[in-house]
Amino acid sequence: MAKINPDTLNLEERVIKTNKCQKTTKGGRTMSWSALVVVGDGQGHVGVGLGKARAIPDAIRKGVEAAKKAIILVPIVGGTLPHELFVTDGAAEVMLKPASAGTGLVAGSSMRTILELAGVHDVLGKSLGSSNATNIAWATIAALKKLKRVEDVARLRGTTVEALAPWMSKLEGGHHGG
Repeated sequence: MAKINPDTLNLEERVIKTNKCQKTTKGGRTMSWSALVVVGDGQGHVGVGLGKARAIPDAIRKGVEAAKKAIILVPIVGGTLPHELFVTDGAAEVMLKPASAGTGLVAGSSMRTILELAGVHDVLGKSLGSSNATNIAWATIAALKKLKRVEDVARLRGTTVEALAPWMSKLEGGHHGG
């Protein structure tokens, strides 16, 4: 997959979680911070990054840089996801289901922020297993990477979109994809 250039996108950034860490040394306590940051343009591009530094602003800046390097393209069909999926990433388990128009983002914690910045408007999401915001963020990104468009599946199977999913021609006047 081609690397996405973050400079060409109109990215919005949000901090999901900051975490303070203390290390006790001979000279006293040394404090450091980590920041989990999401960047997205609301048009299908989203990335998550973790930055660590001695001060919060530096950690956030490093998190934004890491998130921009990890931007992925999310296939969005009619404001929702193309299909449902269940992904396990470490101890975090994430379930994402497409929802009908007007449902909104029914998802909690860091999953909601990631989907919002990706540009998904209607989805049902459930986080199972780990309740750690960082683990849920990585699991959500892993789930979004596994989404497939109808066109891609049809091409892999050597058939047409109409033969694979005849009902797709009725959606949005025959437009498939986001």
